[in-house]
Amino acid sequence: MAQHIAQKLRLTSALLGTVTRKDLAAAFRAVNARTTFDLGRADKWLQGRAHPRELSVYEDWAKLLRLEQPGAWIAESDLPSFTAAICARHGVDRVALERHAAQQFEAASAHDDRAHSIALIGTYACYSRAWSPYYRGQLIKGSLSIEGGPGVHGLTARYREALPTGQLVLGGPVTPAKRGLYIHVREAGGDAQFFFSLFPQSQPGSVLGGYMCGTAIIGPEAQPSFTRIIMVRLRDPVPGAPEWGGYLLPQGSIATDLAALGIAIEHPEAVDRLLGRFLGADGAGDVGQIPPAEFRAILDVFDRRWLQHAG
Repeated sequence: MAQHIAQKLRLTSALLGTVTRKDLAAAFRAVNARTTFDLGRADKWLQGRAHPRELSVYEDWAKLLRLEQPGAWIAESDLPSFTAAICARHGVDRVALERHAAQQFEAASAHDDRAHSIALIGTYACYSRAWSPYYRGQLIKGSLSIEGGPGVHGLTARYREALPTGQLVLGGPVTPAKRGLYIHVREAGGDAQFFFSLFPQSQPGSVLGGYMCGTAIIGPEAQPSFTRIIMVRLRDPVPGAPEWGGYLLPQGSIATDLAALGIAIEHPEAVDRLLGRFLGADGAGDVGQIPPAEFRAILDVFDRRWLQHAG
């Protein structure tokens, strides 16, 4: 049974001086041009989330390290035995190799995180369900721009909507994570705040999607709200960005709207149906809002109890 594959690959990479996963894959190809070492899965192997299932990978690995042991031994050996074998074969110090492997893995992880962050930079056309009771059932479009900066992630976002009451502009940090992408933006000089909890970024990153949470801006009462949101990445900035946005007509087409932004889509009707289902255009999962009266009824019960026992 394969064990400690992630640690063994890191030690191998440190021994060979391969800096990236591509370098490691190239080293495997150097001993076997038809190797089944998979660059696409190497990330999971190095993180310990999976391991190679083909014995041929381990056979190529044994050739790469010039070991006398067969490939099956690499898969099944315990970590101390593996480390001792490659150190003896190549005349390196075990402690130094383990330290170098740990440092190299941390540096590679930081490099990968930075690369994923850079891939998010761009402008997105955003579509979600309107929170305002005056525009119930309609879609609202906004724009999101993500820019880079210093630090591991170093990303900031600016979200903009063109409302009948004027421009709404909010900005804040972007936090990519393995299980999600999070954006928290605030209005400069105002008190509006939105939080986006999105699916993790995928390659090539043409679209982001998830939930948008906040409070309705236009309405008689403040209502904590949430809705699904789709963010379609644009190749060029939104024309006339400060004025772009606003509410779509009740039967407005997202596909048609995107075509005006340079994203021509085949079968627009099918795409509109797909996006409509995601955004809850059929009424299911439309907009989540708490009626203030429901919360006030709960407040009344607990406020009275609190005041009865005060002092």
